[in-house]
Amino acid sequence: MFVELKFLFYICRVNSKFVEMQLSNAEEELMNYLWKLETAFMKDLLEAYPEPKPATTTVATLLKRMADKGFIAYKLYGKSRQYYPLVKKKDYFSKHVNGLIKNFFNDSATQFASFFTQETNLTKEELEKLKAIIDNEIKKK
Repeated sequence: MFVELKFLFYICRVNSKFVEMQLSNAEEELMNYLWKLETAFMKDLLEAYPEPKPATTTVATLLKRMADKGFIAYKLYGKSRQYYPLVKKKDYFSKHVNGLIKNFFNDSATQFASFFTQETNLTKEELEKLKAIIDNEIKKK
């Protein structure tokens, strides 16, 4: 089961103020490759893209923007940069889902779950897996 969300948000501190940062679609695609690879040089990231691959300058621009926003960092090895994410994918996904619940479902996880299970055409098997996850979480409480 996979749900694609178009934007990931990041709260960062800029001049003692908290600012919500957002990845563009292109940055999000690149960030997903970096999360998958964990660390990567430019050539690794270019290889991760399907054909037609973006220009090296395009990826370099995206990497700079993502670093400026605080999403990624890099280590220098001579003139080469090895990039790595600063925040885990799970943390961004959690932040985004919580934002969706707050903004679109009146801060109600129950309304979100109802919408999700009814509007995503889940199979009986997927619903049973979700039920098992929920049952397991109930046992932990």
